[in-house]
Amino acid sequence: MTSSDAAEVAGRCAEVMYAADSASQRLGIVISDVAPGTATATVAVTDEMLNGQLICHGGYVFTLADTAFAFACNTYNERTVAAGADITFLEPVRAGATLVATAVERARRGRSGLYDVTVRAQGGAVVAEFRGRSRSLGEPFLPDA
Repeated sequence: MTSSDAAEVAGRCAEVMYAADSASQRLGIVISDVAPGTATATVAVTDEMLNGQLICHGGYVFTLADTAFAFACNTYNERTVAAGADITFLEPVRAGATLVATAVERARRGRSGLYDVTVRAQGGAVVAEFRGRSRSLGEPFLPDA
């Protein structure tokens, strides 16, 4: 498969996945820059996402990072799910901020993968680092690819 074919498959997987991803759609998460093993997810932090400290609830930051991870590990036409993940919160996030999560594949062996996601505020400050472990279900994502 050529790199342009691989990029096309990655894009098609992302389109199909996003169309069925009501959670990301309802939260306003936008997916971009999808390529084999990588994806970017963006969200605007609203007042509804704030916790009792008046900062973005960590669950929303995790969800954004997890979404970028999910799209990155589903770029090879193999249905892939999370086997585990963890996150380190580095900076608080305020309402009105735009968060950008960039997922990058670190390793992929057999049915397992390892992905790092950096979450940045719009100005570039790193607010969280996420590491996800994936597991392929051994099923094609796109039946015709």
